[in-house]
Amino acid sequence: MSDRKRDVKVLTLVGSLRAASVNRQIAELAAAFAPEGVAVTVFDRLGDLPFYNEDIDNEVDMPASVTALRTAAADADAALVVTPEYNGSIPGVLKNAIDWLSRPFGNSALKDKPLAVIGGSLGRYGGVWAHDETRKSFGIAGPRVIEAIKLSVPLQSLQGKHPRDDAELVSNVRDVVGKLAAEVS
Repeated sequence: MSDRKRDVKVLTLVGSLRAASVNRQIAELAAAFAPEGVAVTVFDRLGDLPFYNEDIDNEVDMPASVTALRTAAADADAALVVTPEYNGSIPGVLKNAIDWLSRPFGNSALKDKPLAVIGGSLGRYGGVWAHDETRKSFGIAGPRVIEAIKLSVPLQSLQGKHPRDDAELVSNVRDVVGKLAAEVS
């Protein structure tokens, strides 16, 4: 048996579907700059999920994209949500993922696992309303939301640069991932 402790696995969900999304870039930073002993995986199929419908939430009719999401969540030790703010709230694609991940009620794939919410948005507060709403929804859905882990990035603070070119942001994202991994019991 190896003396090496296995990596903490962090599933990352991105609340934007755009390929060039700054929030996707922040999620990729989390994966690229995760502390040693932490493996961050960005789930890229939220756009494939149908709207939540209890009629198809069964073994016979379950869409493959839902099975993939729930399997990724079950395999993870923790979850990191990186999201913008759309019209002062949660992007629809992320809310839909929360609804799928909340089932089966009381025994979801993320039940009791630590979860943190971060991200950036155009508003001067960096999406704090969406982040707060996302924490609230996930808190009801089953994960153990870590309220103390926060990072809201006003996108104008990047001055058009890629997030990886902002040393402070890279450090802050790495710190978030480390703190989240430390919450895994």
